[in-house]
Amino acid sequence: MKALSTVFWILAVLLSDVMCAVVAYNYCDMLWGIKYAGYSAPAQTAFLVAIPYAVGIIVCVVLAIFFKKKAG
Repeated sequence: MKALSTVFWILAVLLSDVMCAVVAYNYCDMLWGIKYAGYSAPAQTAFLVAIPYAVGIIVCVVLAIFFKKKAG
């Protein structure tokens, strides 16, 4: 069970890193699109991509805590 706890902690960290990269890429793309391509959506809509990642991170953290308590 301790190994599962460690796996879910690592997954939570990896998801947070991927979330930061994806949101940053989408935000820069939106800024470029607003300036040159005439997008009508504001650049802050890129942060909506973070919602599914945040849910996944929360689930991973909850599972990691659950498995840690189960092992101890």
